[in-house]
Amino acid sequence: MLERLSASRRWGLVVALTAVAVGAASLFALRAGAQGDALVVYSARKYQLVEELFREYGQLRGIEVKFITDDGAPLVARLRAEGRNSPADVLMTVDAGDLWRAQSAGLLQPAKSATLDANIPAHLRDPDGHWYGLSIRARTIAYAAQRVKPEDLSSYAALGEPRWKGRLCLRSGKHVYNQSLVAILIAEHGEAATERIVRSWVANLATAPFSNDTLLLEAIAAGQCDVGIVNSYYLGRLQAERPGFPVALRWADQAGSGVHVNISGAGITRFARNRAEALRFLEWLSTPAIQARFAGANFEFAANPGVEPPPVVAAWGPFRQNVINVGKAGELQPAAVRLMDRAGWK
Repeated sequence: MLERLSASRRWGLVVALTAVAVGAASLFALRAGAQGDALVVYSARKYQLVEELFREYGQLRGIEVKFITDDGAPLVARLRAEGRNSPADVLMTVDAGDLWRAQSAGLLQPAKSATLDANIPAHLRDPDGHWYGLSIRARTIAYAAQRVKPEDLSSYAALGEPRWKGRLCLRSGKHVYNQSLVAILIAEHGEAATERIVRSWVANLATAPFSNDTLLLEAIAAGQCDVGIVNSYYLGRLQAERPGFPVALRWADQAGSGVHVNISGAGITRFARNRAEALRFLEWLSTPAIQARFAGANFEFAANPGVEPPPVVAAWGPFRQNVINVGKAGELQPAAVRLMDRAGWK
């Protein structure tokens, strides 16, 4: 049996809601404790992408899987407020930065799993096993297929060249995906060089930044701009809905350090009441057959390198990943946010 509990998604009320959540969680914990073997997941991954897998795992194990959905930051804040009273066994997020922050706050415990270590590459997991990537989110260059030659595109930094003046679209700098990208650029190039890159992007903008990657891709298709930076799965969704959508992908930095990748991933909470089941669950999610479904449901790439992508994703061709540990996205995110503010990336 599967029970889905939905939390508020209003970021501005996080502090107030976490106080309420502590009381609610205590009641919830009593229910979970009474049932003994229930597995509780706090998930920032949209429920329609995981609900079927959660239900299947519950049926496979003969247990109840409960989950609460919200954005990553509110879920981390909730765990912190609940402390030892938290009913959560697993924290699942869609950005490595949130997992890194949860780990840094002492909210996760190491899994110590040879299975997970074997299935998930080192740059997609915490070195001490506090969290593991479950799918890869590649953030790369999108371009107008009929107006731009792919050979004219190379690196993230090159989007700041004069040829792209008034032709570049970006998503808001307030969004965590771009903050993580800039954090990894800082790890690779240093803060001064990264600030020059970001300022060159801002100078080339065709319009104000967009609130999401779908709107950005629509703007490229409509001729409002010619190039942009997006998570690849947003294009996968549009291509599946509208075959012939006139936007393509170019894998960035293939002559350099490789495409920036982030993860949807998970870890076992510090005060997990059902640690053994949480570990089995994460190991199950890392297996090839489940990886294909977990990633394929959202046109992402499996974290397990032995899994082939679905046809829409495979059509984009292979690429080399940047292998800087994705945890740097969390460690350097505060510096990235300050840098982006200075550069005027709103």
